[in-house]
Order: sequence, then structure tokens, then C-alpha cells
Amino acid sequence: MLELEHGFRVVDVDARLVPDGVEAKRGQPAAPDRLEREMQQAGIVRAVVAPDVGVSDGYLRANNAVARLSVDRPFVAFARIDGPRDPRDRPVAKLRNLTASRREFHTSPGDVEQYAYDDRFHGFVLDPVRDGLPDAETLDRLDDVGLPVVVRAGDGFPPAAVEATLLSRSMPVVLVAFGGHPANRESMAAAISLLDDHDDLFLDTAHTRYRDVLERALREFPDRVLFGSGAPDVHPDVGVMELLTLDVPEDLMRRAFSKNPGRVVPALAR
Repeated sequence: MLELEHGFRVVDVDARLVPDGVEAKRGQPAAPDRLEREMQQAGIVRAVVAPDVGVSDGYLRANNAVARLSVDRPFVAFARIDGPRDPRDRPVAKLRNLTASRREFHTSPGDVEQYAYDDRFHGFVLDPVRDGLPDAETLDRLDDVGLPVVVRAGDGFPPAAVEATLLSRSMPVVLVAFGGHPANRESMAAAISLLDDHDDLFLDTAHTRYRDVLERALREFPDRVLFGSGAPDVHPDVGVMELLTLDVPEDLMRRAFSKNPGRVVPALAR
């Protein structure tokens, strides 16, 4: 794809990284060199990266690999976390959750603390439908350390569930795809409505294909929208162009592209 020339400083809160020689579990592989090259094509100067989905024995090794591969690259490593609870609002899930407990590979409160005070990591990524929801003790520790948590919400874990389980805490929560993955306009609208009541909630533009939704959020909540490319599922050029073609003032684009992400993830402002 052609290199974009747009004049904005762009940072990205949502990319996945797959180490060389490891097969991606879904979508396109994102080896470090390829991801860095595609970021340069899109004019992205720094990006949050986290492991791909799909491991069955916890994310410790994958997180450490991502942190190692971020050295001397324009990447900001986030640790991917998991848990024993099923987040879905189903009777069977609720019954199982009554007796669910952490297995040895699930993220523990101690793991959260270790990641938080390891200067290689700057936040966390949580995909409850794919990886399970951490138990209350682990969520409490996330609250204690206060680092941002990027959350994949939508089918199976809608904005209402995010509010019930995460938004009573004080750590910054960033909802991927405006909380409506995949392309659920009603969930996106519900997530925007939550911004009125939760000052530490932010929305990530990755996979948000509706211009009216993006424009509404940028106009009504200009400090709460963060650019996310969704790479490698989407080429970063695509995500950047979706914002560049919106009918909003340049100042609102500048906030989404760099100012807002830099406030939530200070390492992106460097």
C-alpha cells in the first residue's frame, strides 16, 4: 500500500504482535518487521502491542516475547491477561462461575503486580470471551496498580457487562471497536452513552466502520476517543484513512491520533 502523508503525529493503542516463526491464530500474521513497516507506511510513530490470541497455557511466555521484541522498536508492550470466569450472560456460565477458580496458568494478582512494576510493560489487554474474565481478586489488583486496560467488548461481553465488572474501578478502561465488535451499532451507541457516567472510560477506533458513530463520539466526547488501527487484521493505512476522511475539525483528529492516547498511555507521548 502507498505511504500516507497526513501531517499528524499518530500513535496506535491497538495492535497485535506475533513473534517470528510463530503461526498467527487468526487473521494475518504480524511479525515485528512487518508491523513496523506497515506502521511507517501509515505514518504511525508508536503503537501499543500485545500477544495474539489462542494460547492454552497462559500468556506469560507470549507477553515476555512481545516485551523483548519491542526493544529498539516503536512498540509499547502491554501484557495480555486471562481468567477462569465465563463472561457471558447465560445460566450455564453463571452456574460454572460459582465454582470457577484460577488454574496455575491464569493471571493472578501477583502476576498483575509483577507486570505493573516491570518497566517493559505499560498496561494490559483483556479479551474476556476468548480468554476468560479474571476473578475479583485479580481485578482488584488491576485497580490498585492503575495501568490502562484495553478491553475487547461486544458480542458475549457487551458494554453493560463491562460496566458491571470493570467500571466501578478506577483504572483507565479502553474499549476496542467502541465496545461493539463485530460492527454492532447498538453496542457502540451504548458504549458512547457510558462515557457520561465514567470518566476513566475511553473508546478505541479499531474496527469501527460507521462514520456517524465516530463523528458523534469525537464531537460529544473529544477527550475520550483514541486511535486504534486493529493491525494486523486491518492494515494501519485503513484505520488512519477512516479518521482522516471524517467530517470533523482537525483539532478533533489530532486529539484522537495523539493527544488522547498520550494521556492514557504516557509511553505513547514520548
